[in-house]
Amino acid sequence: MPWLVVGLWAVLLAVAGPFAAKLGDVQHDRATDYLPASADSTRVAKLQDRLPGGERTELVLVYHRASGLTTADRATAGRQLARIAHRHTLTGPTPHGIPSADGTTLMYPVTSNEPGTDENRRNTFVDDVRQLAHDQGGLSVRVGGPAALATDASGVYASLGGPLLYTTVAVVAILLILIYRSPLLWLVPLVVAALADFLARAAAYGLNQAFGTTVSGQSAGIMTILVFGAGTDYALLLVSRYREELRRHETPYDAMRAALRGCGPAVLASSGTVAAGLLCLLAADLNSSRGMGPLGTVGVLCALAAMLTLLPAVLVLLGRRVFWPLVPAHGSTPKARRSLFAAMGSSAGRRPLTVLASGAALLGALALGTLNLPGSLKQLDTFVHRPESVTAMETVAKAYPERSAQPIEILTPAGRADATLAVVEGTRGVAEARQGRTGGGWTEITVTASAPPQSAAETATIEALRHRLPGSRVGGPSAQQLDLKDTSARDRLVVVPIVLLSVLLILIVLLRSLLAPLLLVAAVIAVWGAALGLGGLAFGPLFGFPGTDPGLGLLSFVFLVALGVDYGIFLMHRMREESVKGTEPAAAALIALRTTGGVIASAGLVLAATFAVLTNMGLVPLVELGFVIAVGVLLDTFLVRTYLVTSASVALGRRVWWPGRLSRPVPDTDRAPEPVGV
Repeated sequence: MPWLVVGLWAVLLAVAGPFAAKLGDVQHDRATDYLPASADSTRVAKLQDRLPGGERTELVLVYHRASGLTTADRATAGRQLARIAHRHTLTGPTPHGIPSADGTTLMYPVTSNEPGTDENRRNTFVDDVRQLAHDQGGLSVRVGGPAALATDASGVYASLGGPLLYTTVAVVAILLILIYRSPLLWLVPLVVAALADFLARAAAYGLNQAFGTTVSGQSAGIMTILVFGAGTDYALLLVSRYREELRRHETPYDAMRAALRGCGPAVLASSGTVAAGLLCLLAADLNSSRGMGPLGTVGVLCALAAMLTLLPAVLVLLGRRVFWPLVPAHGSTPKARRSLFAAMGSSAGRRPLTVLASGAALLGALALGTLNLPGSLKQLDTFVHRPESVTAMETVAKAYPERSAQPIEILTPAGRADATLAVVEGTRGVAEARQGRTGGGWTEITVTASAPPQSAAETATIEALRHRLPGSRVGGPSAQQLDLKDTSARDRLVVVPIVLLSVLLILIVLLRSLLAPLLLVAAVIAVWGAALGLGGLAFGPLFGFPGTDPGLGLLSFVFLVALGVDYGIFLMHRMREESVKGTEPAAAALIALRTTGGVIASAGLVLAATFAVLTNMGLVPLVELGFVIAVGVLLDTFLVRTYLVTSASVALGRRVWWPGRLSRPVPDTDRAPEPVGV
């Protein structure tokens, strides 16, 4: 049987290989892959793709000398622009330099719509322009604008794949070596997780081809994190139970069957809860969030399949020697020692209400840090290390305070183009407006605002244009950021209740109780608030981030609720096992903590470490998401599960299983003796 399972996996991976290799081909990080599906700015971006010449590549060349531009500097700029125009097909009027009032800066807007494929064409054009427009004799030359910002962002996303995978594998390997203290055992779940990730990539490609699921650098990276994090968690639980059963059963095969019967339901339930929580993201309007739901679910399910089939088969084939040098012999008894979690359980058991009140007060105090969260993150602030495009736009903002270098794009019905242009020119905050391309019944109008990008004044101009132009679409980079913020707020109101309801229903069915699920859900909500509060204390003061990603609240909530309940299921499932045997509620809670506490702590460390890998990536939204989830998992593992849930269970007694059968008193004749030493 184990050899058959391994053989089936070999066939499955061979079939999946060609599809896994194609995932990178369908991974895109265009604006429309992250924008709200129904927003004006998204529709503008899609309509622009269908105009004559397709998607435009808009750049800003910034020539700057702090002491003031010389005649030679202007001549250098002219020669470089001539070379760019000779090599590439530029659209619109011939680029002309716009001098700053202080004479230090010369700005050239450059636009191209050369034929090619979206990101590849854009990136090639931007890179070539950067080679042609270079510093010379103290004159600094920087390439900025929407296309340059997008190219720099896609460069960061493209670099995530390798470093993210290698770093995740290294972190998980180190932790497994420390946990298992075996030269071989740590390698088995790690290899199985890597194979699960390979299968998940093939499945993600299939979702894209079958249903058009958006695959972005962010969603693909987080899918890998989930495969290794959740997969390793399931492996830790299974291996721990398998080690116990090897002492009770003579053959590894029988021990594994007993281990799967014992922990299999908890693993299935926990993975189902995570998958259900992630699938709730399908209700989001934000493309990046909605695409992350199916990909995250695929990752968790592939990890589950690998850890409940391939891992057991490999462990059985390797036999007891895989645990060397700490081999669990048949009939042996593990050394009796007072564990850290037994000590924690004792304190929670002696003074449950005091522990519960203290822990709740601590979480509440940490949650107050949310009041210190910085405002919404601006596009120029999304990079951890400032690339050339950002420095270019910062130079423009200082040199041209009276105008924006980031266009507002309007698509209006072609028959109303002149009337629309007149309304636009008469709108407060508009410095310049001109008609662009016409096609498919639409005309493009490019607007230059008189205020800096994403300032309050520019936002007011965008909102005024939308109000005064019914039937037209208003987009562009600043409008996209505005729509991202508004849609993120809408998604929180819609998705959060769906996540809570779906998770609660699963827990009610699994635990056959109403009070225990409510306790677990309340605990993970408290963890989420405390983790965001720690983010508020760290993002600005420690990391120097000037803003918070609009999608942070929703994504961190979904992940922390789904993954936090995951650990709660491990604990409560074991507690229920003991209660079914007739063990007194307080003793059952403490036994569950003693037997699963080490596994939950190990799993929490692994999961937190895998998400912490995101804090080493080059984009602020990923760093913020990784930080909040990592500290949230640690809070959940070492405070909520070990102290608060245990103390609440002790305090509630049988009522924790209300209104199920276990909540009713057991006659003295049916009551099992209380375990000694708990």
